Amino acid sequence: MNTKISIAIGADHAGFEYKSMLIDFLKDYTIKDFGTYSADSVDYPDFAHPVASAVENAEYTIGILICGSANGVAMTANKHQEIRAAICWNEELAELARTHNNANILCIPARFTSKEDAKNICLKFIHSEFEGGRHSNRVNKISC
Repeated sequence: MNTKISIAIGADHAGFEYKSMLIDFLKDYTIKDFGTYSADSVDYPDFAHPVASAVENAEYTIGILICGSANGVAMTANKHQEIRAAICWNEELAELARTHNNANILCIPARFTSKEDAKNICLKFIHSEFEGGRHSNRVNKISC
């Protein structure tokens, strides 16, 4: 088990299948599943807020949220003051979100990303680190 990185994960009905697959794929990490627990229609904020709160309160290192477009979960998570949720549909975006923007929640658009790509995007996000330097000043200006 990787004890350095812990992951809060959640999804709506459109992301349920991907969430289940990613939980199994990331089994070497400490993971908390915040739901949903079926493909029945639900409201994405009911799962995005608890994931964002868990990351914001430092209960988990990072978060992963999945919905159809990733827009809804990203908008919801980004309402939290200490959250920087990034929609990523490829590995390069995931790496840049972490290294340049210090993103702490990865938002995956299930309807626009293959399962294999989702796995690779997660690994890239998890294993990339904020570069700091010139990016720190910019990131520090995000919160209002």
